[in-house]
Amino acid sequence: MSSTPRLEAWARAAGQPWAHALAARGRALLTDNEDDYLRALTAHEGAGRPFEQARTELLYGEWLRRARRRSDARAPLRSALKTFERLRARIWLERARTELQATGEWLVAAEPTAASPLDRLTSQERQVVRLAANGGTSREIAAQLFLSPRTVEHHLYRAFRKLSIRSRRDLARLDLS
Repeated sequence: MSSTPRLEAWARAAGQPWAHALAARGRALLTDNEDDYLRALTAHEGAGRPFEQARTELLYGEWLRRARRRSDARAPLRSALKTFERLRARIWLERARTELQATGEWLVAAEPTAASPLDRLTSQERQVVRLAANGGTSREIAAQLFLSPRTVEHHLYRAFRKLSIRSRRDLARLDLS
């Protein structure tokens, strides 16, 4: 018995909307079929599992973006991002934020009055700053993060402004943990 029939049998036995949503999401991942994503999202409505619904929205948004439907991907990704923010699911929040930015949406990632200076940075800026603080050159950082050296420099420029520093040497004084 393959995974899809097992998931569907489990959902039928559970008899709960959220179980049907998870089974449809699993089927969508296996079949790469948009209708399965839509069935999963419909089953999530009123199921009372916001985290699982947000995960489904994230997966559907990723699928839409990969299908080159960037503008269509933004709505489910925004919804997922909002839920992950509310639930303080940081890892999932970063994944949704990164995916939403990949659609071309511009996001302000943090509050300008955030307590920690690092919280003022986008996830990409944070990665670049940490690698630069460890002595990485722009070229090395670019290779590691699959960016251009010019993009790395842009992230550093923006991060330096947000952190009120002027050079890579100043990064050593920051607590980057």
